Amino acid sequence: MATEQLFADRYRLERRLGVGGMATVQLAFDTRLERLVAVKLLAEHLAEDSAFISRFRREALSAAKLVHPNIVQVFDFGTDNHSGRQFIVMEFVDGHSCAELLRDRGPMAPRDAVEILTQACRGLDYAHRNGVIHRDVKPGNLMVNTESVVKLADFGIAKAAEQSDITKVGSVLGTAAYLSPEQARGEPAGPASDLYALGVVSYQLMSGRLPYEAASLTDLARLQEAGAPPRLDLEVRDVPPTLAAAVARALARDPRDRYEDAAEMEDALADGLAGIGGTSALESTRMLPPTDESTRMLDRTQAGPPTGARRRLQPIDEPAPPRRAPARRAPAGPPPRKESGGAGKWIALVLVLLLIAGGAYAFTQLGGERQPQLNENVEGSVPEAVDSFKQLVEDNTR
Repeated sequence: MATEQLFADRYRLERRLGVGGMATVQLAFDTRLERLVAVKLLAEHLAEDSAFISRFRREALSAAKLVHPNIVQVFDFGTDNHSGRQFIVMEFVDGHSCAELLRDRGPMAPRDAVEILTQACRGLDYAHRNGVIHRDVKPGNLMVNTESVVKLADFGIAKAAEQSDITKVGSVLGTAAYLSPEQARGEPAGPASDLYALGVVSYQLMSGRLPYEAASLTDLARLQEAGAPPRLDLEVRDVPPTLAAAVARALARDPRDRYEDAAEMEDALADGLAGIGGTSALESTRMLPPTDESTRMLDRTQAGPPTGARRRLQPIDEPAPPRRAPARRAPAGPPPRKESGGAGKWIALVLVLLLIAGGAYAFTQLGGERQPQLNENVEGSVPEAVDSFKQLVEDNTR
């Protein structure tokens, strides 16, 4: 097509920006609004599927309603009357896709990758809150402009292609590595599917490889069911374990084990880069060197008793009674008198003494010559007090 010929009577095509399985992207100049735009020309064979054309227009209309700094804006869509090509006009992003950055520069540093991923999370969160699912998140659809702003492209096309038999070979198999386990099983995609795909992109941006290398949907589903991919921090030395844990959660096989929404994933990635969260105390202990005594003790605790052996409760040795200090020896002298037993005897003796004392007092009141001489204090043991009291009575009753 000649560059001087206006496409759709409005756009002057300048040069080709990229080629994909479903479309070719051209840089064009909008002669009405006098600005550069990106025109995506859908493959000619797609025009044969009238149902796809209907779905494409409906989804393009939904995508055009998404206005967000991290989403490529859709300006126009329709059919060129001269060529019969279906097209969609989008915001031109002056920069590179993440696929081009990986190809030209290789894996990214964790800080650079997280900066791209968190911006992508913001775009996905906005789209999901407005009821739009991307369904084709991959490095080629993450555009980074010259001001390091990330924009998600190709909203609206994936859903139209998802139900078309014509596009399954060209589009689905081309992006099989980013399909979630539920999509690989043929189930419909949801917001959690976009988060899984972004987890694959996260793994790829920092390691330079995919978490699962599969040649077909069958191989992909088998690998996903077999277990989690190798931990990202074991593949890349500079990746903190907390960041690796954040990416691993996005790659969970069960959608319920992934993040609740893209905003939560954004926070987890930022925290993981800062070394916050992502691993429990038990997991962090397991990461200690095997020579650490605390790790060996933890392993023995988790291992439990040997198979077939019974653990017996050992008796606890009671502490020995404290040693008493040796009693102080009394000075030599006559042995102390033994106290007579029984409280009743003492009570009777006291009563007798009181009667005697009362009689002595009456005697003195009736004219006795001597006044009773009473001691003010009686000290000592009980036998000594009794003897003193007896002496007192005798002295006052003679």
